[in-house]
Amino acid sequence: MLHKTTRTTTLQNVARGLMGTFMMVAGTGHLTFARQDFQAQVPDFMPLDKDTVVLQSGVVEIGLGLALLLLKGKNRVRMGMGLAAFYAAVFPGNIHQYTQHLSAFGLDTDAKRLGRLFFQPVLIAGALWSTGALKVLLKKK
Repeated sequence: MLHKTTRTTTLQNVARGLMGTFMMVAGTGHLTFARQDFQAQVPDFMPLDKDTVVLQSGVVEIGLGLALLLLKGKNRVRMGMGLAAFYAAVFPGNIHQYTQHLSAFGLDTDAKRLGRLFFQPVLIAGALWSTGALKVLLKKK
């Protein structure tokens, strides 16, 4: 059961604010200035047009960013779990960019693209920690 009074520290609140803002900027980038770069991360096995995937995921990212900034209590914890799941779901896109040697977002070498792969677990952990979801998950054991 999720705790409705899950409290977060000032540091967690700042981290969550930064992540929420990052998500909104990234989502806006999907729809505008970084649209082509994001297409490099859409795996070829996706059954939809790459631009369609980028546009749809941009809308989702803006929504996730807003929710991260606005939700409280047990809904914030759920949001953390949802954002962590989203970061896990888009990870194949990072693998695709690496394995296909696609340059985007300044990731123009295999070493840089490989390094990016190790950042995804940091995002997942950040989503869980900054929302208090990690504390709730650890208490269930």
